[in-house]
Amino acid sequence: MMSTLDDLFTAGDLPPSRHKRTWGRYTVVSALAFGLIVLGFFTFQLLSGTSEPNDYVGSGTGSVVITVSRGDSLTAIAGELVDANVIKSKDAFLSAAALNEESTRIGPGKYTLKLEMSGSQALALMLDPVSRSSSRLVLPEGLRMSQTLKIASETSGLPLNDFEAVIESPSDLPLPSWADSRPQGFMFPATYDLVGDESAQAILDTLVLRFNQASADISLEQRAAALGVSPYEVLTIASLIQAELLPADFAKGAAVIYNRLKADMPLQFDSTVSYALGIQELQLDSEQLAVDSPYNTYENKGLPPTPINSPGEAALEAALSPAKGKWLYFVAVNPDTRETKFAKNYDRFLKLKAEYRDYLANNS
Repeated sequence: MMSTLDDLFTAGDLPPSRHKRTWGRYTVVSALAFGLIVLGFFTFQLLSGTSEPNDYVGSGTGSVVITVSRGDSLTAIAGELVDANVIKSKDAFLSAAALNEESTRIGPGKYTLKLEMSGSQALALMLDPVSRSSSRLVLPEGLRMSQTLKIASETSGLPLNDFEAVIESPSDLPLPSWADSRPQGFMFPATYDLVGDESAQAILDTLVLRFNQASADISLEQRAAALGVSPYEVLTIASLIQAELLPADFAKGAAVIYNRLKADMPLQFDSTVSYALGIQELQLDSEQLAVDSPYNTYENKGLPPTPINSPGEAALEAALSPAKGKWLYFVAVNPDTRETKFAKNYDRFLKLKAEYRDYLANNS
C-alpha cells in the first residue's frame, strides 16, 4: 500500500513536470518536514522543562532484589523501582505497563532485577519467571512427604519443625473429606511463588488447595466412581506408577495394577518396599523384600495403606484411564534409561527378567 506522501506525489495525479528535478524536490520537502518535527519536539522539551530524558537506556547492570507486597498497585511498584534506582521515573515503567496487558499479573514476592534499566526492560524482566527464581517453591512429581517438607523449609527459610507440626495436625489442612486426614499424596507438585510472609500452615494449605483444583479439573471423584474405585485408591495407584515408570508407560502400568488387583495377585512393587525402608533404591535384595510392613506389597495383597508420594496430573489421569490390555507384569530391562517392557504371562515375564539380568551383567 502506498503511503500518504506517495499518494500526494504520484506522477499520474500531477501535471507533467517541466523540470527533471521532481524527486529532488520531494526529498527536500521530506527533510524539511522531519526537521520541523524534531525542532518541535525539542521546543516542547525545553518549554516543559523536561530536557533530560525520564528513562534509562538498556537492560541495566548489577543486581538488586525488589519486594512487591500484597495489594501493591503498578504505581506503588513503580515507586519501589525508582527508590531502588532500577528505573529513572515512574512514568517510564507505567507507560510500558500500559502497553502490555500482561503487566496486571505481576504478583507479590521478591524479584531480582538490575540497576538503571529502561522502564520496558524492567517490566519485561518482572514478567520473566527467571526474576522470581529465588522465591519460587518448585516441587517435582513423585516427592515423598519428607522431601516436600524439606524443600519447602529451605525455600521459605522457615524451620522444618514448623512444617512437621502442620502435618501432625492434618485436620487443619483443607484436605478433601475422603482423605480421612491422611495428608500423604496431597502436596501437589507444581511451582509456587512465595511472597515471604507466609507461614508453614499457609504454604501447605496452598499445596493441598492446588491438589483440590487439579482433582476438580480432571473430575477425579466422578471418574473414580465410574471405575468402581474410591478417589483415594486412584491417588494411591497414581503414586505407584509415578514411582515405578516413565510417563509414556503410565497408562500400561495402571492397567497392570488393576489387572493384578482383579486377579487377587500381590502387586510386588519394589517402590512400596523402598518407601517402608525409607530409601530411594528400586533394586532390592531378598532381605529387604522380606521387611515386615503393611507397605510390603510382596507380602501383602492389595494397595498399600497410603500413597507413597505426591503424583502429578499425568499419573492421576493414567490411574483414571488405564490402557486396555491384559498385562500382569512389567520389568525395567534397562535400569539406567528406565526402559520398561510389559508381559501378559509368567513365561514372558521370566524372559524379561533374564534380559534385565543380562543388562546388569554387561554393565556392572
